[in-house]
Amino acid sequence: MEAGTTPWRREWDASTGGHHLNLLTGHRYRCSNPVLLTLGMHLRGSVLPYWCGYAEAKAAGLMPRKGSQAVRILRPQVHKGSDTSDSGAAQEPENGDSVRVSYRPVPVFNAADLVGPGLDELIAQRRGVAVAGGRPEPERLALAEAVLGAWSVPVQHGGDRACYIPSADQIRLPQRTDFHSCGAYYATWAHEVVHSTGHTSRLDRDLSGDYGSDAYAREELVAELGAVLLGDRLEIGSAVDNHAAYCQHWIRLLRESPAVLFQVLGEARRAVELVQPDAAVEERSATAFSTPSSKY
Repeated sequence: MEAGTTPWRREWDASTGGHHLNLLTGHRYRCSNPVLLTLGMHLRGSVLPYWCGYAEAKAAGLMPRKGSQAVRILRPQVHKGSDTSDSGAAQEPENGDSVRVSYRPVPVFNAADLVGPGLDELIAQRRGVAVAGGRPEPERLALAEAVLGAWSVPVQHGGDRACYIPSADQIRLPQRTDFHSCGAYYATWAHEVVHSTGHTSRLDRDLSGDYGSDAYAREELVAELGAVLLGDRLEIGSAVDNHAAYCQHWIRLLRESPAVLFQVLGEARRAVELVQPDAAVEERSATAFSTPSSKY
């Protein structure tokens, strides 16, 4: 970010299938993990969105290259009972038993950091299956239009800036023709939709911060990461230029409290789940791969 690059953003890559997948099983990483894995790819200079844990890599005859570092993703842990003493959201299922979900860090290695016999064949196989299960761009853009268009907040087109206005509960976007691509239009729309989930009638986040304040920077980071997660679900990517000032605000915020990244990721995940529940994504992806989709 100090160099003016937002490390969790990337264009949708049809040559790899786009999603972050387990190299060996084809399981798709979900929840907040696409952001963490994209960040890990950026730090390694890798273009391969394929990952696996140490034990499963070893069982397949592969090993991490000496000096390589794992990326820690978050695996959900479901707990039954009324205790909510550590992090996690308590839920009340229909049978009356409370359920709490917490998240455990799990290390995984990028395919570019692995060595061993058959690695190239595994990568080629995973890429081939992912691409074969992919959808053409017109279909992906149509889905984005359907999902975002079904969101309850009205959109007004016109002017030269995109924004969400909490007092009117309205999204404003420039005309579609003002964007350099259809993907950029939908990515920007997704960003403002995530902002709108913070309205008092929905997730009730603090939307009152003035430009330059910590509250403003935090909410922009929620919308930024939420747009990345939603872009992953809709398969439109998230490669939209940010104003350099945003990066500077986020650098200050993350330096003062690095843990805020995981807190904001949780807020972004809840926002995206409100817009497009994970069950809907599972239904669309059920036949995309030969193995079931991962829950994390």
